[in-house]
Amino acid sequence: MYPAKKEEPATANKLNIVLCEPQIPQNTGNIARTCAATGARLHLIKPLGFSVDDKKLKRAGLDYWQYLDITYYDGLADFYEKNPGAVCFYFTTKGRKIHSQVSYPDNCFLMFGREDAGLPEELLFRNPDWCVRLPMGTGIRSLNLSNTVAVAVYEVLRQWDYPELSAAGQLTKFQWEDASRK
Repeated sequence: MYPAKKEEPATANKLNIVLCEPQIPQNTGNIARTCAATGARLHLIKPLGFSVDDKKLKRAGLDYWQYLDITYYDGLADFYEKNPGAVCFYFTTKGRKIHSQVSYPDNCFLMFGREDAGLPEELLFRNPDWCVRLPMGTGIRSLNLSNTVAVAVYEVLRQWDYPELSAAGQLTKFQWEDASRK
């Protein structure tokens, strides 16, 4: 059984995105942008397949880098040591539960594996009740990592009723109120 959830700070509804050994800088940049837009924390577990100074990484999320809360770890053991009692959901094509049928508690961690290999099977085998997947057609290897993270993040935020996020946009050349008068 997975360890109990630790006490949460006064600011609940914080989402944590964990990338375990990401290899493609553009994916990590896109995921960083998703984290910035949603207020999610980003956790990167080394080794990374790129430098954090990589131009491709920065290009994908450059405008948002200053809005990120990023933590780096020297491997999975370091992650678990620094996050005792963390409630983790492991996103994998091998999962037996559908991501939208799970209730996500405040301050949970959504963990995603390498683009070329996924999460270590030993980790999945030790945590079968915490492995979830996005439904997809048979014979397809997987969805793109940054797309998978975006789907997962917004499912959690939907369940939480999108805390602290703006639900309405504004036009730049017109006012919505004027549209209903025509």
